[in-house]
Amino acid sequence: MHRILCRPFAVALAALFLTCNIASAQETTKYTVVIAGNNAGFQTTTTAADGTRKYAYEFNDRGRGPKLTSTIRLDAAGLPVSIETAGNDYLKAPVSEKFSVANAVARWDNGAEKEERKLPAPAFYVSLQSMPEELALLANALRRAEGNSLALLPAGRASVRKTGETTVKVGDRSRHVVAYEIDGLGFSPYSLWLEDDGKFFAAVSSWLSVIQEGWESSASALLKLQDEVDARRTRDLAHKLTRKPGRPVAITHANLFDSVSGKSTPNTTILIEGNRILSVGADAQIKPPKNAEIIDAAGKAVIPGLWDMHVHIGPNEGMQHLAAGVTSVRDLANDNDALQAIRRGIDAGDEIGPRIMMVGIIDGRGPFAGPTKMLIETQAEAKAAVDSYAKWGYEGIKVYSSVKPELVPGLIREAHAKGLRVNGHVPAHMTARQFVEAGADELQHINFVFLNFFDDVKDTRTPARFTTIAERAATLDLDSAPVRDFIKLLKEHHTVVDPTVSIFEGMLTDRPGKIAAGYATIADRLPPQVRRGLITGGLPVPEGQDQRFKDSAAALLHMVKRLYDAGIPIVAGTDAMPGFTLHRELELYVKAGIPAPDALRIATLGSAKVMKRDSQLGSVAPGKLADLLIIDGDPARNISDVRNTSLVIKDGNLYDPKALYGQMGVAP
Repeated sequence: MHRILCRPFAVALAALFLTCNIASAQETTKYTVVIAGNNAGFQTTTTAADGTRKYAYEFNDRGRGPKLTSTIRLDAAGLPVSIETAGNDYLKAPVSEKFSVANAVARWDNGAEKEERKLPAPAFYVSLQSMPEELALLANALRRAEGNSLALLPAGRASVRKTGETTVKVGDRSRHVVAYEIDGLGFSPYSLWLEDDGKFFAAVSSWLSVIQEGWESSASALLKLQDEVDARRTRDLAHKLTRKPGRPVAITHANLFDSVSGKSTPNTTILIEGNRILSVGADAQIKPPKNAEIIDAAGKAVIPGLWDMHVHIGPNEGMQHLAAGVTSVRDLANDNDALQAIRRGIDAGDEIGPRIMMVGIIDGRGPFAGPTKMLIETQAEAKAAVDSYAKWGYEGIKVYSSVKPELVPGLIREAHAKGLRVNGHVPAHMTARQFVEAGADELQHINFVFLNFFDDVKDTRTPARFTTIAERAATLDLDSAPVRDFIKLLKEHHTVVDPTVSIFEGMLTDRPGKIAAGYATIADRLPPQVRRGLITGGLPVPEGQDQRFKDSAAALLHMVKRLYDAGIPIVAGTDAMPGFTLHRELELYVKAGIPAPDALRIATLGSAKVMKRDSQLGSVAPGKLADLLIIDGDPARNISDVRNTSLVIKDGNLYDPKALYGQMGVAP
């Protein structure tokens, strides 16, 4: 009996001993994902005794967001030799990614790429769907590598440099951390923070941060130090790449596009002094001053600077906008401190970028809350939020999806009383008609126009606001009485529409393994890892629905044309990659049937009028601010020529797009 009782005890003791040994051999670290100051998800890292790393990562961004698990093994140099990742991506498409190296042969398969390659030298595979901590793995491998540089797989090269260090404190705890920047992954460096032993501590930004659990309050201090490094770099670039003429500038022999009439006039001279246009007229009528700098624009078009009316500008993105000829933008949701800092830097000449018009986002609390700290549940909170934005110099309010419908009319009245425009998403459980009737000045995104007619979709905070459009937009009869009546309502209320059709083109027509249609013409110019991000595809397509998704994308363009034909004011916004996406947005307007001159008017004078800046901007005319572009070709005839900007003039300063793009790793 004694022996029988002892056997299970011995087994239990052995199991306990084994469990304790496994626990002591493993290290688990938890991280918090913070979006716009709100906890939104997590990453957990478990490292086994043999160095194998297991990750779990997910976050909720308004119903979107990845949910991934990954197992990674590294070699002695810190290079991945095995990666297996599964789950879903940001748009909920399934993810299955595998990578391995054996006998100097790398193999990977991720649904968009399937390749095998002999490695002539060590290289670091960058996952198509990666964990935040993979940035730290890359940084550590680069720190060990000769010259702190490594080839990347599938393409490109990265390097790392230390940019600072600090000690953060939470309560009675302190942690020394070191800042690094990695070049070669995007248009600008990627920043992260490591502990002294190389352990991942944080990657922070004004929008999304990932930081060790328990240290969330230190993110703002780390971001401040990062911003100081960014500010020095952007200031140096601004002083290097901005040319201030110091004398009059005469652009001669130009084919000038008049955004008022929509007509082009060849053999035109534009005379600029300081930041103003002095005179515009025929070459034979205007004699430039003797000390003027002459720019011969023979065979080229001159158009007003472009406007992007839907951006969320981030650090280092101003140069992307300006290189593409975008001299004015409207920011429709951002961190106030970060946005104000970017705007101040641009206005002071310490950062290259467009003029920024600020619109502040307001949302309701809940699991689908947008990226803002301005969350409201009562009319008093709505008034306080509007008052704050007005005090900070904002020009409008963006209502977001979780605002309670009953708060919307009062919120709009408060905003209008402060002289602020109101636009935004149509809040959940509210129709676009109700939003317009409540006094909204503008609708964001063409999908909300369609959702007005699919009234069975009540909760538009979820991905249903995308998937419903993909599945059903093609079925909507655009000649039906409800559609005609709604367009009439928009006309009567002078409601503006910001379609952002380019992002829906991507969602509905992009497929894994193929370059996104919206960027196909410029993909080869982009940094390799940016280009690679264009092959991930759009929304997951159910079996048998491929053509329906494409037909729905076409239906969105048909609706844009109906709005244009009815005289509904349209503004060109993107909500995507700066610069290049605006060009695509205009191409899609022309594809929809809008004449090229009118597409240009939408993106110049039309936008300036909506923002009440048309007395100073939007056309090339005497007395106006000198924001204009010289373009190889004639975009009033072929809208795609808008991509061929040879010179950007903003506020009288001259910028060479090739030089700007060169700093971002973009080929001419």
